[in-house]
Amino acid sequence: MTSLFAFDDATCQNLAEAHGTPCFAYSGATAAEQFGSLRAVLPPRVRLAYAVKANPHPGLLARFASLGASFDCASIGELERVEALALPPGRTFFAGPGKREAELAKALTMGVRVQAEGFEDLARIDALVDRPTAVNLRVHPAFEIDEGNRIIGGSGPSAFGVDEEDVPVLLQQAASLRHVRIQGLHVFVASNQRDAAKLLAIHGAVLGLAKRLHVTHGLVFEQIDLGGGLGVPYAPAQAPIGVRALGHGLSNLLTAHSWFTGELILEPGRFLAGPCGVYLARVVRIKESRGTRFAILEGGINHLIRPLLTGEPFPVRAVGKGQGEFQYTLTGPLCTSLDRLGEVCLPRLAASDLLAFGTTGAYGLNEGMTHFLSHPVPPEIWVD
Repeated sequence: MTSLFAFDDATCQNLAEAHGTPCFAYSGATAAEQFGSLRAVLPPRVRLAYAVKANPHPGLLARFASLGASFDCASIGELERVEALALPPGRTFFAGPGKREAELAKALTMGVRVQAEGFEDLARIDALVDRPTAVNLRVHPAFEIDEGNRIIGGSGPSAFGVDEEDVPVLLQQAASLRHVRIQGLHVFVASNQRDAAKLLAIHGAVLGLAKRLHVTHGLVFEQIDLGGGLGVPYAPAQAPIGVRALGHGLSNLLTAHSWFTGELILEPGRFLAGPCGVYLARVVRIKESRGTRFAILEGGINHLIRPLLTGEPFPVRAVGKGQGEFQYTLTGPLCTSLDRLGEVCLPRLAASDLLAFGTTGAYGLNEGMTHFLSHPVPPEIWVD
């Protein structure tokens, strides 16, 4: 079972004393364990492409690269970080709804497979190359999607990809291009899904969409990119996703769709990186205001913005203390009432107490409002 905290209390205390607080710490061993647990149960024809947006720390990227991962990038900055790994061509993908020409040129120079979001991407690529170039077309499907938080956007209006009903017109436009070849499909419609059955239902619908495009329009797919969406627990009562069931289900889907002989791609980010990270911050002061007990910390949404965006706090414990019995509203030091990290039950707290936030290896510091109020950027410690 996935642990909510990558480090025990003694290690958290040692890290805080050695590096100061607030800080982030990442466990290389936990990251490798997450990757290995997923890789071991997937069919050979399923490729893992780590979603760099989850956490672009160089230690994580190097560790996943050494384990055979491919990488999903969504900006020129992420492309440059992956370029530093000196990977062979074919192990990097480039997605995003607003790719500029310079970014596309960079990706093509690196031998990156572009996930085209619309005709504009196809036309720009065609103008940048002088030889046949394979791309994957991102399609925004029409089928219903069960998504708790609208991180991806469900099946409603979306800035991502080509609406499924508009694909025929796009293919007519693309027929005039000289060099671009649509040889892959990209569909990303899930976020933090911990139910393997629900995720497999989405994957089955994507393969059904691919078959319709194959039969109706003659598209031959080398790759079908199923996107990410593999979730992790953020509370003790939440069960982790059943990776064995996911692997078995993907194997069954490949058997059922024997027309497709290429490779499937998964883009996990949160699942691979989330459990490896811990955020450490001390209590600055305790305040009671009109019936609410506040614990004001060294860091807030400048470091951890996810609780504000989703309404779900990161798991947190008071290092070296027992079970919680007091309700606290956790706030940071920022001059805004938006600076909230959640309402949690903790032991009685006092100034200088150390709190450890778990599962912060994904969408932690890199998603925070780091420069707001110009607080110092906390260090990130790679523990291997």
